[in-house]
Amino acid sequence: MEVVYIADPMCSWCYGFAPVLAQLHKELRPDVPLRYVMGGLAPDSDDPMPAPVREMIQGAWDSIERVTGVTFNRAFWTDCAPRRSTYPACRAVLAAESLRPGAGPEVFQAIQHAYYQEAQNPSDEDVLLSAGEKAQFDRGSFQDQLRSPDVEEELQRHLQERSALGVSVGATGFPTLALREGDGQVHLLTSGYCHWADLEPVLRTHRLLR
Repeated sequence: MEVVYIADPMCSWCYGFAPVLAQLHKELRPDVPLRYVMGGLAPDSDDPMPAPVREMIQGAWDSIERVTGVTFNRAFWTDCAPRRSTYPACRAVLAAESLRPGAGPEVFQAIQHAYYQEAQNPSDEDVLLSAGEKAQFDRGSFQDQLRSPDVEEELQRHLQERSALGVSVGATGFPTLALREGDGQVHLLTSGYCHWADLEPVLRTHRLLR
């Protein structure tokens, strides 16, 4: 039995969900693993983010702040050249996990902090390498793994799993929590953002909390 967290490091609602996720890490039964699945919000691209998309995301940040209480560093929009590309950030999480099991969530959080608090662009490899360094990875080794065919294959497996779970790409799909039981049955715990007060009774129904 495991809890599956389907998310993307560059999904703004996933950042808003971070305090809820931290509470889940704290309260989840120690014998129930919490596994991250990279959902892949936007594929590789070197094109600048179109103005309508920039406006849509900035509007989402306003909503997320109101709903969740997290804050965003809006200097990102003036200090960076945004691209609609999140697959590199997903690969960085998978590279970390492949190099040291359990390090994926650490790099996931480091990417979120760089993006939303330090106004850095995780579509750029240098930002991802710095996130790897914060998790105590050698920069060169982490870069090699980030670019490796094995990590690309793992990303494709994650995208296939996300699709198989019926999770859509977008604000209504990420973040998603699902329970996969030992017999293969899958139970959706939450789809899209929810508060801990709403999630906790669902988790208790499935006897997932300490």
